Amino acid sequence: MDTPRYHRTALTAFLVVVLAHWAEHLVQAYQIWVLHSPRPQARGVLGQFFPWLITSEWLHYGYAIVMLAGLFLLRPGFTGRARTWWTVALVIQFWHHIEHLLLLIQAQTGHYYFGGSVPTSVAQTVFPRVELHLFYNSVVFVPMVIAMYHHLQPAPVAEPEPAAEPVAGPR
Repeated sequence: MDTPRYHRTALTAFLVVVLAHWAEHLVQAYQIWVLHSPRPQARGVLGQFFPWLITSEWLHYGYAIVMLAGLFLLRPGFTGRARTWWTVALVIQFWHHIEHLLLLIQAQTGHYYFGGSVPTSVAQTVFPRVELHLFYNSVVFVPMVIAMYHHLQPAPVAEPEPAAEPVAGPR
């Protein structure tokens, strides 16, 4: 199967977006656990300049859609083990997208699920939001990295065995 024409360029652009998002979450975690900032003030990098942006469920849902679309659209460029791992990331991101859709619906309607006083996702009923998003980002990112490793370092194609010489029988 031939790799689509702009696959590598699109994959690189997608990876830049993913890493920028990771950086935001890691800065937020640093602000909470190293700088001991109160959670509402731990807004990553963008949130320091645009606090309203970080509290917008539209931003989070938009990113979840970008991730889902990127994983879906780049999938045809992967084969073998790389495709399997990429599909794992896609399936997990699909669920992550559902969680963000639930949050967006609650934010837009003002009707909060699970008895919450703020928009609450299914998994957020068990885990705090910051930790949950670090988890989701990890479980999507790790299979993506494995997929890209297999994609960029494919297993060598086995050479066909030479045909055996016919054994001469008794004459």
